[in-house]
Amino acid sequence: MDISDFDYDLPPELIAQTPLPRRDDSRLLVVERHSGCLRHHSFRDLPSLLKPGDVIVFNDSRVLPARLRAHKPTGGKVELLLVEPRADGTWSALTRPGLPRGAIVYIGDSEPSLPIEVIGLSDSGLRIVRTLEGMSVATLLAEYGELPTPPYIHRRLSDPSRYQTIYARENGSIAAPTAGLHFTEEILEQLDQRQVEIQYLTLHVGIGTFTPVRVQEVARHHMHEEHFTLSEPVARALERAKRTGRRIIAVGTTTTRALESAWHDGGLRTGIQSTSLFITPGFQFHVIDALVTNFHLPRSTLLMLVSAFTGHKLIMRAYHEAISQRYRFYSFGDAMFIT
Repeated sequence: MDISDFDYDLPPELIAQTPLPRRDDSRLLVVERHSGCLRHHSFRDLPSLLKPGDVIVFNDSRVLPARLRAHKPTGGKVELLLVEPRADGTWSALTRPGLPRGAIVYIGDSEPSLPIEVIGLSDSGLRIVRTLEGMSVATLLAEYGELPTPPYIHRRLSDPSRYQTIYARENGSIAAPTAGLHFTEEILEQLDQRQVEIQYLTLHVGIGTFTPVRVQEVARHHMHEEHFTLSEPVARALERAKRTGRRIIAVGTTTTRALESAWHDGGLRTGIQSTSLFITPGFQFHVIDALVTNFHLPRSTLLMLVSAFTGHKLIMRAYHEAISQRYRFYSFGDAMFIT
């Protein structure tokens, strides 16, 4: 398929800049794949749309304060996004502006500020950086790091916890699994009362999830590798659900990619795994039966994934309906339940 097949026009004012007062204040567009029906709901209605015995799967990864503001020796401003730790204690990072090998920048405005050196470039164009003067990256992030909200959000968050899910436990992501931002303790309690089984996996969101597609022919795009963990008890619970005909509902595209990546020879592989799975129309889904997701950027791999699950014509009709009804888009926007 051509990248233009996944384009749409979004009025800028529909890009949500801040979260709503309550997480579950968001709207929910229900998309029925088999009938093509579109229905408008509140996110608070989600428990009533699920059935006893359904299994809902969340990604419990927690966003790292991975954005660092720095300056060059000349005083020029630099921003670093630490993407992933490496085995030797260095980190891969995105820098803005790009920095050459050997460059040293300084974290913090006061003296003495803390130096970070660019010691190399990875095959994918990321900078390899290390701290100097003995401070660990974990300590550096704890003291100076900020949550790395997406570039289309132009306001600094007054409450950084709103860019974490309420069930986030495992540190490692550089972006939130945003479909989960709508859930509250009350909704989780209602799901439990409805005898919906709740399970968790961990996929650390890296640049693979949001790297733009820069090729015209979609099939030529390469996803960066991301790491996930699926425990033995969760895998066996999901396999039991499949055997007994109960629905598996993924919360978010990251959960979807982890589950579909773990599927092998009629079962789910467990433990720490990696995936560069790129899901596009024509992909055969083996695990998930329904999907809770947000509205995604044009030409993005996330829009391609939901298009593969829903059907291209139906998902584009759903997006145009959401635009006409003034839904809020992207990370702090409204949600879809595709069933």
